[in-house]
Amino acid sequence: QVQPVESGGGLVQAGGSLRLSCAASDRTFSSYTVGWFRQAPRKEREFVAAISWSGGTKYYADSVKGRFTISRDNAVYLQMNSLKPEDTAVYYCAAGQIVESYPNHYEYAYWGQGTQVTVSS
Repeated sequence: QVQPVESGGGLVQAGGSLRLSCAASDRTFSSYTVGWFRQAPRKEREFVAAISWSGGTKYYADSVKGRFTISRDNAVYLQMNSLKPEDTAVYYCAAGQIVESYPNHYEYAYWGQGTQVTVSS
């Protein structure tokens, strides 16, 4: 069973950058589509970005296009630039074997515990 583990969260000023990582010890992790989601206090979980198992397909929420970049090698990364206070949330990594709609969190079977990202103004 794949167990994603996130790292790299923290406190940063507006305009700054952070790089999140998502890794799993299971070797099959490389065969999974991986998505990043976030949830701010009193808000619903929101799709951020996703990458296919091959890395050939990437998909972003409109709110992060041009600022965030998803990539993968043995792990999956989310490079976050030009951060804004509204990016503050707990960021979750999720993995799914068959994902037809990247923003649909129901299609991801395995979830990490999350990492806090706080952007100060």
